[in-house]
Amino acid sequence: MEAELLAWFREHGRDLPWRRTRDPYAILVSEVMAQQTQLERVLPRWERWMERWPTVESLAAAPTAAVIREWQGLGYNRRALAIHEAARRVAAHGWPDDLTELPGVGRYTADAVARFAFERDVLPVDVNVRRVSERTGHAFSPAAAQALMDLGKSVCLARVPRCGVCPLAAACPSRGARFAPARRQGPYEGSFRQRRAEALRTVLAGGQPDDGEAVAALARDGLVRVRDGVAALPSTP
Repeated sequence: MEAELLAWFREHGRDLPWRRTRDPYAILVSEVMAQQTQLERVLPRWERWMERWPTVESLAAAPTAAVIREWQGLGYNRRALAIHEAARRVAAHGWPDDLTELPGVGRYTADAVARFAFERDVLPVDVNVRRVSERTGHAFSPAAAQALMDLGKSVCLARVPRCGVCPLAAACPSRGARFAPARRQGPYEGSFRQRRAEALRTVLAGGQPDDGEAVAALARDGLVRVRDGVAALPSTP
């Protein structure tokens, strides 16, 4: 089954810029950006980020406010602070053996960087990898990681998989099945997430938000500082 998958991938795999490098920093940036963000939005932002801060050392030396500004539009702004702090730790101490020691790096992201940058023998399991593995019942090797991601993204879809064009369909026990929709996150419109984002945009524009609750939440996360009742972007420690 894996041979068929890899043959399909050679013909249909996505040509993503971070797949052309073994630089752990470039790969880490792509993985953190792609968390809960559509790939179409990530691509131009990753390229711009890498042009501005091409090395982990350059990001580590960047002002915190500049990092927050550059992140705008990607959502979940705490990721900007996490990757900034991760860069500082790597610049100071090198890449740790256990990548989950870095801020904002969970099991999947650690395994992805370990596999794609350091070529460790580990299979990073995201939602697409898990879906294909569970539906086929096959234990794929780490060499199939990117192929599994692409198959799950474009063919083995969450609700109505495209079994007619799947290279694994002949031996797949789930062929032809349909699946219930996954539980979705609540709407963004009108949510506290939206209020936080609007408050941060106001600060970025030099204004003062009138949403005290949102400002307090941003301050707790380190995205703004509040002094004498005035919110501003944090300065670099």
